[in-house]
Amino acid sequence: MTALTEEQRVQRAHVWLMNEPKYCLFAGIMMLGTTEVRDDIPTAATNGRDTFYGRAFSAKQVEKKLRGLILHENMHKAFRHLTVWEPLWKQDRQLSNMACDYVINQMIVDGDPHGENVQLPDGGLINARFRGMDVLTVFNILKDEQDEQGNGSGKAVTGEGFDEHDWEGAQELTADEKESLAKEIDQALRQGAILAGKLKGNVPREIGDMLEAKVDWRDVLRDYVTSVCAEKDMSTWRRPNRRWVDQGVYLPSMIGESVGRIVVGIDMSGSIGSQEIAQFLGELMHVCDMAHPEGIDLLYWDTDVCQHEKYDMDSYSGLITSTKPKGGGGTDPACVAKYIKDHNIKAECAIILTDGYVSSWGTWSVPVLWGITTKRIVADVGVSVYVGD
Repeated sequence: MTALTEEQRVQRAHVWLMNEPKYCLFAGIMMLGTTEVRDDIPTAATNGRDTFYGRAFSAKQVEKKLRGLILHENMHKAFRHLTVWEPLWKQDRQLSNMACDYVINQMIVDGDPHGENVQLPDGGLINARFRGMDVLTVFNILKDEQDEQGNGSGKAVTGEGFDEHDWEGAQELTADEKESLAKEIDQALRQGAILAGKLKGNVPREIGDMLEAKVDWRDVLRDYVTSVCAEKDMSTWRRPNRRWVDQGVYLPSMIGESVGRIVVGIDMSGSIGSQEIAQFLGELMHVCDMAHPEGIDLLYWDTDVCQHEKYDMDSYSGLITSTKPKGGGGTDPACVAKYIKDHNIKAECAIILTDGYVSSWGTWSVPVLWGITTKRIVADVGVSVYVGD
C-alpha cells in the first residue's frame, strides 16, 4: 500500500475530528482560512485564521498526536488568541504563548484524559492548576511568578510548547479582515454547537461562555439597517432628527436619494407573542426614523405569507397600533423569500423575526438579517442575532 503524504494525513485527521461528537464543535473552525503543510515551518503555527504544519514535524507524530496538534491549532483560532491577546504578546511574548497553551492544552487533556484517541505532541505545556482559567489569569500568574523568580523566590517560569504562534502574521490582517474573521468564528462555533447537540457531543464551558456573551440585538438591528442605507443617504437640516428633538437636541436626519423599501417578515407559528412583535417593531421604527427607507413591507408568515401590509414614512408612527398579525401554521421562511421574488418587491434588505425552528432557511435575492428568539440557532444564510433579554 502506498504511504499517505503528510497532506493526506493532516486531511484525514481533520475529517476524523470533524466527525467525532466530542470535537465536531470545531468543524467549522477547521474550515476557516487555509491549511498548509510546508517545509519551512519547524513545528506548527497559526495566525488566527490560517494554519501551517511543518512537514518533518508532522511526520514524527503518530495519529493520536497529529489529531492533538490539529485540535490545538484550531482551538487557538476558536478562542481568537492571536487577536484578543495581542496586548499580552506586546508585554511578553513567551508568557503570552505559555498562557494560551496552558488554557487549551488542559481542555484537550480533560476531553480525553486517557489519551485513547487524542494526545498532545511531546513538549506540550500542561498544568492542572490552570484548569478553568482564562488566558489573562494564567498570564498574570506566570508574570507574578517570573517577578518573584527575579527576586530569588518563586517557581521557575520556563517552557516554549510544541508549536509557534504567528503573532506577526496576525498583525498583517487588516481591521476589516479581523472583524470579518471574528464574525466567521462566532458563526462557526454556533453552528458547531448545534452539530454537537445533534451528535450528542458536548460544548465546553469556556466555549459556552463565549456563545452566551450578550449582544444587544437592538444595536445589531440599527447597524444593519443603517449600513444598508449608509452610502445612499445624505443628511438634511430641513427635517430634524425626531429621535433627539424631545431632548432639546437638533440634529440633521438622513434623507435617502435611492433607498428602497425594507421587508420585515414576522413568524406567526405561535411561538412569538404580541409583546415580542410590539417590541421588535418599536425598535425597527426607531431605526427607520434615522435611515428613512421609502417604506416597509410587513409580512406575517407561517408556511405562506398570510398578511402583507405596506407603510411609508408618513405612516410609520401608526404601524404598531394599526397592524393586524395573521397566521398560525408551520414555519417556513422560504415562503417570504419566494413572496419577495414573485411580487417583485424592490427591497434593500429583509429582516425576519422567528423562533428559528424552521423547515428551511430559503434562498434570498436580498440581504437578510434574522432576529432569532431561540438561543444558539443560527441561519445558514445572512446574518443571525439572538433576540432576547
